[in-house]
Formats: sequence, C-alpha cells, structure tokens
Amino acid sequence: MVGFRVLKRRRQVSADLVERFRSLPVANISDSMSRMSAGGARLRPLHAGGVLAGPAITVKSRPGDNLMIHKALDVAGAGDVVVVDGGGDLTNALIGELMISHAIKRGLAGIVIYGAVRDSAWIREHDFPVFAAGVSHRGPYKDGPGEINVPIAIEGMVIEPGDLVIGDDDGLLCVPFDQAETIYTATHAKHAAETKQMAAIQAGTNDRSWVDATLTRLGCEIEA
Repeated sequence: MVGFRVLKRRRQVSADLVERFRSLPVANISDSMSRMSAGGARLRPLHAGGVLAGPAITVKSRPGDNLMIHKALDVAGAGDVVVVDGGGDLTNALIGELMISHAIKRGLAGIVIYGAVRDSAWIREHDFPVFAAGVSHRGPYKDGPGEINVPIAIEGMVIEPGDLVIGDDDGLLCVPFDQAETIYTATHAKHAAETKQMAAIQAGTNDRSWVDATLTRLGCEIEA
C-alpha cells in the first residue's frame, strides 16, 4: 500500500567509499556539488562529536509518529544511517535514548531526524552521530502510516535508499549513489588544493592577486 509499506534497499554505496569520504570536510563535498544541495540549517549535530557517514536507510514518517522508525532500526544493518523525513515537525520527539541505544547495539553509523528528538543531554554525552531539527520532551505516537526505503526529501535535498549520507559540524549532505565516485574525485582534489593553500597562508606566500583581477573584470572602481 502506497504510504504504508516496507521496501528492500536495492543498492548502496560501498563501505570503502564511505571510509574515503569520511576524511573529507562536508564543505568541500558541497563545493564539489556546485553548492546546490544541503539538508538545511535546521539539521544540526546533537552528539558529542564526530563525523556521520554511511548508506541511507530512508524513512518517511507521519509527523509525530515513530512506528516506521522502529521498524527501520530493525531493518538497518551495521554501518547504515537511518534518515527520517518527519516533515520537520517539532511537536513530538521521534526518538530518544532507548531507540538510539538499540541503534548503537545494532552497529548503525548514525541517525538523522528531520523532526525532533528527546533525551538531548544523553545524546550530547555520547559520540554516536545524531542529527536533528530540534528537541521536544513530548513523546511520539506509534500508529503509522509511513514508508521505508522510498525516496525522501529534506529541505529540497533528495535522498534515495543507498545514497551516501555524510554530516559534520557544518551540516548534512547527501551524495547520490550514481555520482559518488565522481564527486569523491572532485572533492579529494579540492581538499588537496585547500591544504596547499593553507600552507601558503601560514608561510605568508598566498597569492591574493585574484581579488583585484576579479574586481577589475567586473568593472569595480578602485581609487589609487
């Protein structure tokens, strides 16, 4: 039934690719995707620290209801990231300490909730990656409906089952399965270039001539 179903994930990014992306800043990945995709400013890391990275198990949940999230935690395997489109509603928390503890026990790589969580102090004390849009003490309902492993969208960012989901202190990003290798290559080159530039900054040899060249090209008047 459309709107109330559990589907199987047909593909996923490899564990090797996940580990290669893990060492790259999300900002560099975003730059390599033309800065056109993002999970929105509301999704923030709530855990003690550390990168979130892994293939997505997607969940479309009715706002305020976590029945299908419970099922997703049982469907997901080691290294997976459960990504929940809860409509961005912050009225009821969709997960808390008990569900996150179950996810940790199963070896998941993290949880993303486009909605609210609770037990935020407990989350802050642990390094298990949790991204959410907000916090509420009000608990969820468990009546459904919802869907697992269907395409979802968070703030315009489409996430399909098996896509790479990666997040750090700058926010959350989805890397599409079909483009992941190409994006990795571009990001690796971008990160290497910035590392070289940082060394030049520290040495005082960074070339800033591009600034005036750009202003001149754009017709900016600069007094001598």
